[in-house]
Amino acid sequence: MEVKPYSTDGSKRQEVERMFDAISPRYDLLNRLFSLGIDQRWRRKVIRMLAEEPVTHLLDVATGTADLALLGAAHATRVTGVDVSEGMLTHGRVKVDRAGLDDRLQLLRAASEALPFPDGTFDAATVAFGVRNFDDLQGGMREMGRVLRPGGRLFVLEFSKPRGPLAPFFRFYFHRIMPALGRWISGDAAAYAYLPRSVDAFPEGPAFVRLLEAVGFTNVRALALTGGVATLYSAQR
Repeated sequence: MEVKPYSTDGSKRQEVERMFDAISPRYDLLNRLFSLGIDQRWRRKVIRMLAEEPVTHLLDVATGTADLALLGAAHATRVTGVDVSEGMLTHGRVKVDRAGLDDRLQLLRAASEALPFPDGTFDAATVAFGVRNFDDLQGGMREMGRVLRPGGRLFVLEFSKPRGPLAPFFRFYFHRIMPALGRWISGDAAAYAYLPRSVDAFPEGPAFVRLLEAVGFTNVRALALTGGVATLYSAQR
């Protein structure tokens, strides 16, 4: 099965939903295994930047099993997480319940391109390792801008392709080792073959900065993490 990088007819969304439903029981385990736990360090960096200003209502898009939403709840009065995969949300709701945050953290099924919220609802919005899965990247980012209040902040954490001496090792790991392990542990060959393809297709760095500016964001910055394996983008509405 091949998932095209970006479509606008909903076809990619359906395939992404199916993949993440299938791997949701093993998703957290595989994240920690593949990144040696560094993915949580990256998420904590997002939250440290988020905490620099007060946040009443936080939106976490492509929330998955709610890892980032749960961290954000320490600094926001209310958190709403959305995802297209009901399987991922089901596991996320268990984690929210265990954390005793049912009254402040709500998880809803929704696509980034059609967020079910009025204009200017949120003070800040985050998305971790999810924008490359958007069916319509530009439309999804524009929609996130719509639901942010004027002056609201955006944080996007996403994989990128490192340059320099690390590049060949990363490429071998990402394209060979990770898909094989993911297929073995999760039982889903398509999902972990899709991962490196989606990272290769994503318009990272300056290209994504330009996209955010084109849909109306300002003060856009890109911060490389761990030698460029991931990039943290920040912007204002």
